[in-house]
Amino acid sequence: MSFLDEFRNLSSYKFGEKGNKLLKQNLLNALPYWVGAIITGIVSVLYAELFSLAESATSYIFDKAPWLFFAITPAAFFLAWWLVARFSSFSRGSGIPQVNAAIELSNPKDNHKVGELLSLKIVAVKILSSLVMVFGGGVVGREGPTIQIASSIFKKINDLLPAWYPKVSKKNMIITGASAGLAAAFNTPLGGIVFAIEELTKTHISFFKSALLTGVIISGLTALNFLGPYLYLGYPDLSNLSVWVFFPVILIAFITGISGSGTSVLILYLFKRKKTLKKTHQKFIFLFLGGVILAAMAYFIDERAFGSGKEIMIGALFTDDKSMAWYIPVMRIIGSVLSFTTGAAGGIFAPSLSAGASFGAVLSGWLELSATDTNIVVLCGMVGFLTGVTRSPFTSSILVLEMTNSHNIIFYLMLTALFANIISTLIDKHSFYDRLKDQYLDEVNGSVK
Repeated sequence: MSFLDEFRNLSSYKFGEKGNKLLKQNLLNALPYWVGAIITGIVSVLYAELFSLAESATSYIFDKAPWLFFAITPAAFFLAWWLVARFSSFSRGSGIPQVNAAIELSNPKDNHKVGELLSLKIVAVKILSSLVMVFGGGVVGREGPTIQIASSIFKKINDLLPAWYPKVSKKNMIITGASAGLAAAFNTPLGGIVFAIEELTKTHISFFKSALLTGVIISGLTALNFLGPYLYLGYPDLSNLSVWVFFPVILIAFITGISGSGTSVLILYLFKRKKTLKKTHQKFIFLFLGGVILAAMAYFIDERAFGSGKEIMIGALFTDDKSMAWYIPVMRIIGSVLSFTTGAAGGIFAPSLSAGASFGAVLSGWLELSATDTNIVVLCGMVGFLTGVTRSPFTSSILVLEMTNSHNIIFYLMLTALFANIISTLIDKHSFYDRLKDQYLDEVNGSVK
């Protein structure tokens, strides 16, 4: 037999039978991720549309009869809390700590515990509770909830795989689901990938990089197919920046790092105090007072006390009147604290970004910065506050970069994230999500035997 014949036989063997078998194996391994990513993209779009409608309804009613919110907001706080307390306690809050806890418990022995943290029931309760909250003016976002929703979808698909199917890692699917959810919520594929690396996993990325990339890409493309190409915020003018803008950037990093971390500590403190409320009527009073205080801020001070705060970011970046009163960031923080401590569903990503944007606008007004310098300080304020809360500096900077296409100021954004991350440790060495993750682990270990 000639060398050519031997090579032909070898090629046929390696790239024929073995090649086909390997291709089939890879396709079977990838298929659950693809299905999960498509469903995640569709659900994310529907959720985003419903969330937007709820915020629009709030604005409409406030324009017609703002006094109604002295009844609507407390009622919404109560109903949103009741949905969570009655049907799924692990659907409360943003959902990211629950995902972190589920990842930590992703092994066959604790599969039933993961099912408490991620499920289709949680998807339904999460959406309903957060929609009720935002309709009532609650200062919550949909991005964190989308992460838990997406992880629940991926986890359910993994559960439905038949026994004969090639083994697909539940942990990798949960991580990919969370990343795909963030990418679809913000239209930030790089942010989703960085989020997985920085916040969700200690596993080396080489073990699941293909699944992660395809999940993020497919969910993002599915969302784009419905919404069209868009940026979460838009294209702020960042031309002709002053040389000395570096100094207000450092200052806003300090301010937002401290305030973001301080907000987290205050929320955790109130959670601890709330646990001492044993009687039902005490919990009702807590919810009622929170709703009344938030409604009063919107009625007597400024309507921007309500909602996720996206209009604050847009106003600070894309209008001629960029300055804001000093009390706007204070209201945003108070609103976040009141809303998050209800125990209802709702994220803290968008409220953190809007609080940081308002800090940036206030500081820029005090320093009488130009419009373009104001834009960079506002963007850095968003990065700083989000970093102070999450302690994920790379995720924060990449998210803001992608949602505004502001690649030319990436070094300012990363510098802000770095300083804010360092400064925030003076308030608390651990992140908000890490503290809550530990609480959820204690709860699920205690409730599920």
